[in-house]
Amino acid sequence: MSQTELERDVAEILIDEDRLRSRVLELGEEISADYAGRDLLLIGVLKGAVFFMADLMRNLESREPTSLEVCALLTKPERREIDVPVRYIGFEIPNRFVIGYGLDFGERYRNLPYVGVLDTELVPEST
Repeated sequence: MSQTELERDVAEILIDEDRLRSRVLELGEEISADYAGRDLLLIGVLKGAVFFMADLMRNLESREPTSLEVCALLTKPERREIDVPVRYIGFEIPNRFVIGYGLDFGERYRNLPYVGVLDTELVPEST
């Protein structure tokens, strides 16, 4: 499917490419300042996290962590079932089914350079 065909299924762009790039740079600067002089190990938990992780970090080395913090590009406070302390947050978003920037639906939309809302007609009922 072409980029244009994929974009037809996007109901709205929630976070555009420029805002994403800017916020990821800010997060990188904040984390770099907090970990200055210390080694940093980043772990991406989802298959699609590679886009965010690649933009966030450079020259990753394996080390045993002396501390553990959570950095989330996107968080949906309405969806939380338990409180998880997240030290670094990119964006708080509404409880909508989002795609793009590594997030997919049916192995599609992952390569969109922004975070968009999937057309409600295509959203699975369980979300």
